[in-house]
Amino acid sequence: MNIKLAFKADKIPLYFAWHKNGAKTLEVEALDGVLTVSVQYDYDPRPLSLSGEVKVGDCVEVILLSHRIELYIDRELKDEEWPAGNRLFSIGDELVPKADVELTQYREESNDDPVVISSFENAEGWSPGKGVFVGDCMPYRRGEEYHVLYLKDRHHHKSKWSLGAHQWEHISTEDFKTWRIHPMAVPITDASEGSICTGSWIRNGDKEYLYYTVRMGRGIPAPICRSVSDDGYHFQKDTAFGFTVSQKYHAASARDPKVIRGEDGLFHMFLTTSLSEDGRGCLAHYVSKDMEAWEDFGRPIYVSPTAEQPECPDYFKYNGRYYLVFSLESRAHYMLSDKPFEDFIMPDEPIIPCASVPKCALWEGRLVFAGFKAIDGYAGTMTFKAAVCNERGELVFEEL
Repeated sequence: MNIKLAFKADKIPLYFAWHKNGAKTLEVEALDGVLTVSVQYDYDPRPLSLSGEVKVGDCVEVILLSHRIELYIDRELKDEEWPAGNRLFSIGDELVPKADVELTQYREESNDDPVVISSFENAEGWSPGKGVFVGDCMPYRRGEEYHVLYLKDRHHHKSKWSLGAHQWEHISTEDFKTWRIHPMAVPITDASEGSICTGSWIRNGDKEYLYYTVRMGRGIPAPICRSVSDDGYHFQKDTAFGFTVSQKYHAASARDPKVIRGEDGLFHMFLTTSLSEDGRGCLAHYVSKDMEAWEDFGRPIYVSPTAEQPECPDYFKYNGRYYLVFSLESRAHYMLSDKPFEDFIMPDEPIIPCASVPKCALWEGRLVFAGFKAIDGYAGTMTFKAAVCNERGELVFEEL
């Protein structure tokens, strides 16, 4: 049952809690101008906590859904969390001490979001604010528009017991001045989804496809999933699609699929993972004729000399050469080759100077990388860097 708690902060300090069978199931405390709501689940003994600034007389609402919980203070969303497992709290629990709290069954409203929700100027150094930060970025060129999908982050990767609970947000521009905010591309809609990890966007026929893995946690293999759109703005999860990598790879850590259409007519997918045999990090290589059935190409496109996994791969052709990008310790490296999918070499200066885990899309003849500058841990603000190549194919970076 979805539940809404509503009450007025009639005094501060403030404290009350619900109990069941002698155990605390939900706790509310306001102290020094900060309200904290802690909810217990059977997934983990540690509660999920929401917090926000509060003053005497404020109206507080707590929304408890199966896959998300929200804290509103005077109708403004202050914090969110994403549960897993079963909520221990129910309406019949004992409230101690007694307090004037309204408990009702809550019905989640369906949203018919417009293509453009709002707009803002200049995405360099931008974040949504109000406790939301920009994580991994996934740029994509669509017609005359430069799109950026990015991981929405709260609590610097500590949401959902540090699984991250990331979701894909979506912005676009036609001039790199005015940016439009679109509906969320891939939300968490089920409590079993620990985090929607980084991935990629590809068009096939008249449909747009987003490929990603869903982090499950606790050693559970991460499935490769996708969402599909007719208009490029409203995406639906394709629940009929999904697979996990073979036993050749470490399936629980598989993530960040980059999907491209090769010059051979096949679709190619590169995934961050590790080799089961010796534990070295690698980029697994899968292929498909139709984007439905995927098979192991036979060998990874890249194998690390150590156990460190190459994250957030990108792959593109630029000025007649092929480029493979991946991040080590959040710093992006690139390799180049005269052939697709093989014989990649790393240049003398392989670092892409665009903060954390950047990926790119072609814009007006240049490669435009999008990444994030971290603030107090994972995620922060969006940043960009442009690049062209010299006669040897080495990337030369410049301001956008």
